[in-house]
Amino acid sequence: MENVTIKINGMEVSAPKGSTILEAARLAHIEIPTLCFLKEINEIGACRVCVVEVKGARSLVASCVYPINEGMEVWTNTPKVLDSRKKTVQLLLSNHDRKCLSCVRSGNCELQQLARELGVEDEGYYDGAKTPSCIDDSAAHMLRDNSKCVLCRRCVAVCEQVQGIGVIGANERGFRTNIGSAFEMGLGETSCVSCGQCIAVCPTGALTEKSCIDDVLAAIHDPSKHVIVQTAPAVRAGLGEEFGYPIGTDVEGKMAAALRRIGFDKVFDTNFSADLTIMEEAHEFLHRVQNGGVLPLITSCSPGWVKYCEHYFPDMTENLSSCKSPQQMFGAIAKSYYAEKMGIDPKDIVSVSVMPCTAKKFEIGRPDEDATGYPDVDYTMTTRELARMIKKVGLRFTQLPDEKFDEPLGLGTGAAVIFGATGGVMEAALRTAVETLTGEELPSVDFTEVRGTEGIKEATYHVAGMDVKVAVASGLGNARKLLNLVKNGEADYHFIEIMGCPGGCVNGGGQPQQPGHVRNTTDIRGLRAKVLYDLDKNNPIRKSHENPAIKELYATYLGEPGSEKAHHLLHTTYVKRSVN
Repeated sequence: MENVTIKINGMEVSAPKGSTILEAARLAHIEIPTLCFLKEINEIGACRVCVVEVKGARSLVASCVYPINEGMEVWTNTPKVLDSRKKTVQLLLSNHDRKCLSCVRSGNCELQQLARELGVEDEGYYDGAKTPSCIDDSAAHMLRDNSKCVLCRRCVAVCEQVQGIGVIGANERGFRTNIGSAFEMGLGETSCVSCGQCIAVCPTGALTEKSCIDDVLAAIHDPSKHVIVQTAPAVRAGLGEEFGYPIGTDVEGKMAAALRRIGFDKVFDTNFSADLTIMEEAHEFLHRVQNGGVLPLITSCSPGWVKYCEHYFPDMTENLSSCKSPQQMFGAIAKSYYAEKMGIDPKDIVSVSVMPCTAKKFEIGRPDEDATGYPDVDYTMTTRELARMIKKVGLRFTQLPDEKFDEPLGLGTGAAVIFGATGGVMEAALRTAVETLTGEELPSVDFTEVRGTEGIKEATYHVAGMDVKVAVASGLGNARKLLNLVKNGEADYHFIEIMGCPGGCVNGGGQPQQPGHVRNTTDIRGLRAKVLYDLDKNNPIRKSHENPAIKELYATYLGEPGSEKAHHLLHTTYVKRSVN
């Protein structure tokens, strides 16, 4: 690729032709601050925080969108540049609810960090009219407070361009401009799927998940309740970031120790029910293939994807696996099998989950998710909420010992833990389905063709005399592309895995928030996914059907995959929704 040589702050820098000043500066280890910019998602140069001086230019230019050319001279740190950035931040703060002490993003807010770096001390200099605080709490999973919004439009871009949904955008004009839904509808009235990707990219506290921390703590301290917790595979790959660990650090042991010290009666692992999901889903797949059922079978583990299918592809809800998600399967087993085993009335069990996903908050309230007559799961917290809870109760997370989950519902296989990465559900299902079809042990359990963070992957496997065609998609924009190919007869598959968030659950809407400059330069998804694949590789049991706790569950309680009892507890139904 042809390179271009420019000068930045008097130093020569060589960068690929077509690069922006921002990209070239990073090659010289100069980090120009940004606020609205997200690489390949929101490149609009709107916030003006990234301005620089360019020789010959009449005014300061936005470095995130300004292309370099041979011989260009750029200055990123002149008094004029620094003064402009400071005034921009002051103006943003002049229309901002500055109650930082009570804001959930305090200490992890990009606007707050910019103010600190630029020396903004008297933000009240430009005080005047302000956007009033009017909180939209109509959605099951999140709160929106436009008095903290800086109109960066990151949320709008990720909703439209990445997820292909577009239920939010800029309303009104001038000072009255605000981010909202069409016709001022509450978010809960739209066809939002609760994926939380807008929350993940928000630089301030304008978008946050609905917290259930206080409710969970109250349940823990209620002596009449038996409170159990399950943690999803991806949580252990992200939680450490909230406590200063590098991205891609496995903190499974410390997480289990923290949950035990918070006061949960039992600390379990969603990996157990991920294995259970594979048993039911693989059986369902084989049954459809062998008996002329609706194909392709599409996974149902991601509630954001399920709701998306109900809204945007309602004619394909018959393709969805009837299996509940691992979260819900766990809750159903906890309030039936576990309750009987422990001699506890299901009404006295409080089932809590810790998930990388905000859509789980919607899922626990869906119909047909209460197999025992009580909700399968009572409360679901995000990874971020768990971190806040750990801090709230005063645990020194980094100093905790590594502990294990409680059994039997804390035992999971390598196949289960990779559920948190795109392609993981498919690979886990293939390990069980292939051995079930052939009756032979796999020489290798690694189906590497479906691994990786690409948006769409496909593969064909020759199994028991037939070609099994599979596809994997992550991110709902990619799901739309793949399903349109299927609907138009341009693609033919037997089995499809879809995850609502790009890269899978490791990049879920409830995972730790990283600032824009990290999201733009770091493969966060890949680093977190590596944690899960390493755990799989090092697990002595790598196939769901070899989990001894799962074998015991079927032998003593469920009977066999797909049995009447299993279907009652572990399967669900869907609805066809309209698009709003």
